[in-house]
Amino acid sequence: MIEIISGIVILIGAFFILISAIGIIRMPDLFTRMSTTTKASTLGIGLVLLGTALFWQDIGISARTIIIVSFLFLTAPVAAHVIGRAAYFDKVPLWKKTKVDELKGKYDEKTHELR
Repeated sequence: MIEIISGIVILIGAFFILISAIGIIRMPDLFTRMSTTTKASTLGIGLVLLGTALFWQDIGISARTIIIVSFLFLTAPVAAHVIGRAAYFDKVPLWKKTKVDELKGKYDEKTHELR
């Protein structure tokens, strides 16, 4: 029974990773691509690791899984934020249908500090 549950969890994780890959292709600009891929791939990888931990049922593998998922959940959003901020400062164009630019006029272009 545990093999079936872990297989289902791994398949759901693989589905989210697939959605992340499709998001890279389908989204119109860098910022929406980053949002899609960061959220979907983080969840997908977390589910694949959870399914692996369920399948093996070993304390060593479970501990490593918890550490890897924690590290991933802490670093992926920060990395996406830093890349997005650098892209915005380099004036990477927003999607033409973007309605609100919340950073426009709120940062110093020379020091790149927010006001």
